[in-house]
This record gives sequence, C-alpha cells and structure tokens, in this order.
Amino acid sequence: MKIQLTAGAYQDLEDLYNYIADKDSVTSAEYVAENIKKQVESLANFPNRGNFVKELLAIGNKNYKEVYFKPYRIIYRAMDKEVFIFIIADGRRDLKTLLEKRLLGGCEK
Repeated sequence: MKIQLTAGAYQDLEDLYNYIADKDSVTSAEYVAENIKKQVESLANFPNRGNFVKELLAIGNKNYKEVYFKPYRIIYRAMDKEVFIFIIADGRRDLKTLLEKRLLGGCEK
C-alpha cells in the first residue's frame, strides 16, 4: 500500500523534530523521527496491524487505527490501496481536541 502523510501529520512530525532538537539534541530528534518513519513505512505491508484509537472507539468509530513509537502515537486510516497518516502526537497529552478537529471535523481527507 502507498503511504500518504496529510499536511497535519507532516507538520506534527516537523514540530516534534524541532521541539526535541531544541529541548534535547538534534541526535535525539533524528532518532525519534527515524523510528516514527519506520513505524509509518511498516504500514505499507501491514496496514491492519494497529489498534483502534481508544478515544474514537468509545464513540463507536472504528475507522482509524494507531501504532506507536512510545510515547508517540501515529493515527492512520487504510483506504483502498493507501494508508493516510493523520496525526503523529505525544501520547502523554490529551488528544481529544486534536482528534475532534482533525478526524471528526472533516478538516482532512
């Protein structure tokens, strides 16, 4: 399957990289970014391996799944022959508002 990062997910990854590089080191930022990319790339062969997103499952939505490079959550949806990555976020934060805005508000594909 082909992997597509939405604009929001791409921005998430860029922001995460910049934050880690600023607060820790460029080496740490590269390590995290590379491991997130490996998780994303693995979805090309195994798009259904993730878990349902617990916040969405609570309202009956089984359209989105997630994989982790802990503590980071990669939220995606497999459709046809493509996997769309919607969110890459630190799992320690409250994602309810972000999920509502990006996935339930119709802001993205």
